[in-house]
Amino acid sequence: MEDNMLIDESFPLFSKSFVSKPTKIIDTVSETPQSQKLVKFSDDSDASSRSFSDIGLAEWAINTCKELGMKKPTPVQQHCIPHILAGEDVLGLAQTGSGKTAAFALPILQKLAKDPYGVFALVVTPTRELAYQLSEQFRALGSGLHLRCTVIVGGMDMITQAQTLMQRPHIVIATPGRVKALLDGNPDMAAVFSNAKFLVLDEADRVLDVGFEEELRVIFQCLPKTRQTLLFSATMTSDLQTLLELSANKAYFYEAYQGSKTVESLKQQYIFVPRNVKDVYLLHILSRMENMGIRSAIIFVSTCRSSPHPSSLLAIGQATKSAVFLQTRFVETQFFDAIAL
Repeated sequence: MEDNMLIDESFPLFSKSFVSKPTKIIDTVSETPQSQKLVKFSDDSDASSRSFSDIGLAEWAINTCKELGMKKPTPVQQHCIPHILAGEDVLGLAQTGSGKTAAFALPILQKLAKDPYGVFALVVTPTRELAYQLSEQFRALGSGLHLRCTVIVGGMDMITQAQTLMQRPHIVIATPGRVKALLDGNPDMAAVFSNAKFLVLDEADRVLDVGFEEELRVIFQCLPKTRQTLLFSATMTSDLQTLLELSANKAYFYEAYQGSKTVESLKQQYIFVPRNVKDVYLLHILSRMENMGIRSAIIFVSTCRSSPHPSSLLAIGQATKSAVFLQTRFVETQFFDAIAL
C-alpha cells in the first residue's frame, strides 16, 4: 500500500468562516497560481523506524502509549501528529483500524497539557456510538492529565448537558444535531466554545453529509477564527473531493486510502464446523486466545434473542473472567463499559 502525503493549499472547511457547499464544481486547479497548487509526494523510506519521540510527543504521552500497548506510531500518526503539533490544519484519510483517533487525540492532549482550559477541543462525530467510543479513547490517552471530557449526544437530558458544558470541560465530543439544539436553545452557550483551540470532524465524510449542513453552519459560527481544524475519515467521498477542489486555504493532507479495506495487520480466519460442536470450538478458541495473551473479544450473534446463549456458555465454561451480553436496545455506555476501551 502506498502512502501519499499531500500539501493541500485549498480546503474550504479549514476556512474560518464556513460556507455551504456550492452546487457547481469548479476546476480550481487550472485557476490557482502555481505556488498554490496541490503538491503530492511520497516518502515512507524511514517511516517504519520512527518512534513516538521522533514525531514530537512528550515523555508522558510516550509512556501512556506504552501502557496502552502502542509500541510505535502507525503511518497516519507518523505523518499527521507533527503537523498538528506545528499548528497546521490537517485532513487525514486512512483505513479503519489505522489509528486515526490517536493521530488527533495525542497532539490535542499534548497541547492541552501545556495550556489547560475548557473548552479546549470540540470533536464532532456523526453518531452516538462513535461519540462514546471517542470519549473512552480520549480518557485512556489522557489518563495522566486529570482530563475532563464530556459526551453531548441526543437522547440525553438537555438541561443536564447544558449545565455540564457551562462547567467548561476540556474536551467536548458531540453529534452535530445536539450541539445545534443546545446553541439554539441558550444564547449563552456560544461563549462556551469561543476559545476552542481545536475543531475535529471525525468520520468527516459522514459529518459533511448534506443532512448536517445547517448544524455545521451554526457550530462554526461560535468557534474562533484562530482554531485548528482537523478532518479525519476512512474514505474519500465526492463531498470531500469537491471541498478539495474548491478550497482556498493551505492545509496538510495525508492519504493512505485504497478503497474500503481493512488494515493489513488484521488477521481474519473462518472455520466450518458442524452446528452441534460449534459451542465447543468457540470455547476452545477463546481458551487459546487467553493463553496467547489476548485479553478481550467480541462475539456477534444474528439476533437479540440468541445473545444470552454465548454469555451463559462462557460463564459455565469459565473461559473468561467476565462476559457481558448486549442487545441493540441497550444503551451505548453499557457496551463501552463491557469492552473497557
